[in-house]
Amino acid sequence: MRYAFNLPNYGEFCDARKLAEIAAAAEAGGWDGFFIWDHMSPVFYAGMLEPTADTTVALTAIALATERLRFGPMVTPLARRRVHKIAREFATLDHVSNGRAVLGVGIGVPPETEYEAFGEDPGLRARARTLDESLDVLTRIWSGEVVDYDGDHLHVHTGPLLPTPLQRPRVPIWVAATWPSTDGPFHRAARYDGVFPLGPDPSVFLTPDAIAEVRAKIGRDDPGFDIVVNPGPKGDPDAFARAGATWWIETYFTIDRALGRAKEGPPRGT
Repeated sequence: MRYAFNLPNYGEFCDARKLAEIAAAAEAGGWDGFFIWDHMSPVFYAGMLEPTADTTVALTAIALATERLRFGPMVTPLARRRVHKIAREFATLDHVSNGRAVLGVGIGVPPETEYEAFGEDPGLRARARTLDESLDVLTRIWSGEVVDYDGDHLHVHTGPLLPTPLQRPRVPIWVAATWPSTDGPFHRAARYDGVFPLGPDPSVFLTPDAIAEVRAKIGRDDPGFDIVVNPGPKGDPDAFARAGATWWIETYFTIDRALGRAKEGPPRGT
């Protein structure tokens, strides 16, 4: 089991320098990874208004402040990102960090303020289909080959975009999926490098039994496939490891708590 932080990119964490400071403390404290959210307009209730950092800029600060930690967005909604731009960003981040970048992806919420407000289609089907097409194009761009692609939403015809990521065959891709849900998100995750299963709402934390069911549904037991768990305050690292989880992440909403927890170190099991 490896251990990481997963912090918002808004509110108290809107300052990229502060995120980098916490990441450096986490590395010194023995943590293995440091991930941040990717929101453009995080409005989860009426009247919510929070200062928000650009995720890629913040990840650059985190990469430069650390030497060992895995890092990345948890998760970025590819359906609202230009796929060629994110391909460039993460190839660059992977080189800057000497091969430590991870790309977490999902369909993105809330759709009204992060899609519809900017003229993007907020429909679930459109976001899911665009995510799939974006992943197809992204992996082709990272191959360093010519890309000729025509989908329902994306049309890409380009020569090679260099450099490719330092990691081969690509920057690892972890796919977020709500549990329980339809099979689609889990089939998507099985095509890539990991899954981040989430409860149906933020108050629901998955149990080790649920993680074991996720592992069975994915159908991947190879050591290169990661299962990322947000265990909540009462989770047992050993129980989740036995169920097949490979990453344990913790989330905090104040700088003081996050910084203190970073210095305490991870709850490594026996």
